[in-house]
Amino acid sequence: MARLVSIAGAYDRGVQFQQLQYFVAVAETRHFTRAADLVHVAQPSLSQQIKALERELGADLFLRARGNITLTDAGEALLPLARRILADADTARHEVLELVQLRSGRVRLGATPSLCTGLLPDVLRAFHDRYPGIRLLIEEGGSHDLVRELARGALDLALVVLPLPTPSPALTTVELLREDLVVVSSPEAPAPGGQGRRTVRVSDLERERLVMFRHGYDLRELTVAACRAEGFEPVFAVEGGEMDAVLGFVRAGLGVAVVPRMVATRTGRGLRVTPLARPGLHRTIALAHRSDVAPPRAARELQRMLLERRAALG
Repeated sequence: MARLVSIAGAYDRGVQFQQLQYFVAVAETRHFTRAADLVHVAQPSLSQQIKALERELGADLFLRARGNITLTDAGEALLPLARRILADADTARHEVLELVQLRSGRVRLGATPSLCTGLLPDVLRAFHDRYPGIRLLIEEGGSHDLVRELARGALDLALVVLPLPTPSPALTTVELLREDLVVVSSPEAPAPGGQGRRTVRVSDLERERLVMFRHGYDLRELTVAACRAEGFEPVFAVEGGEMDAVLGFVRAGLGVAVVPRMVATRTGRGLRVTPLARPGLHRTIALAHRSDVAPPRAARELQRMLLERRAALG
């Protein structure tokens, strides 16, 4: 115990961090030249620093006999302390770096327009309140476009619809939520499926004119596929819009549309919202990032908050 106390006291008085790095390298390789290569320093410089460390501690750390390097009792006592000091310093450096990163920087997040309207506003507001120095760069697009942007490194994270388009790059995905779809219509128009109906079947849409999203939009593909599964081809009153345009056309009485319940709840003012009869229509939203590159610290924090939001919704 006295030896450990003397070593700790010597560290307080003047042992250098670099000297401990060199000592650990020699202790692990049992070879001065290989240790010098490991820490990227000339071998004479490393030997000088080891001798300086031994003088400061007042004890030899290595037995040098015919090229055979072994630890002395003092060296054995110092080794676990030195390793812990180096590990603590490394941890402190990473924690400070991460703290600095959360004071400034950016997060590049991709999402479909419907998610930008429905899920994201509350989460982004909470993130901005907590980390006002982080710039939020939002890319709106369909899942196909967002997957491509992730693959080329233009986004840190993306909210995409599963399953991913094929072929897809190597992405890590975490399911965020399973979203119900509903039918929205103008309250001034006849109710879809007939007056007094509390739900509407997909087959009822055969008698409706649809306001349809543009090509490549996942909601378009999902709705058309559901209609075809019921044995009919949907009729479009107007097509080609994004979410805001589609809702506006429905308000004007041009037709009905199938949209996420979250969007209808948040931005469906002035619209009639009718649930789909069971089993209904759903889509699965996932949070994705590249598998070969870890997201930046700020992006990981936004990811954590989105997953917390998932728990709240669940």
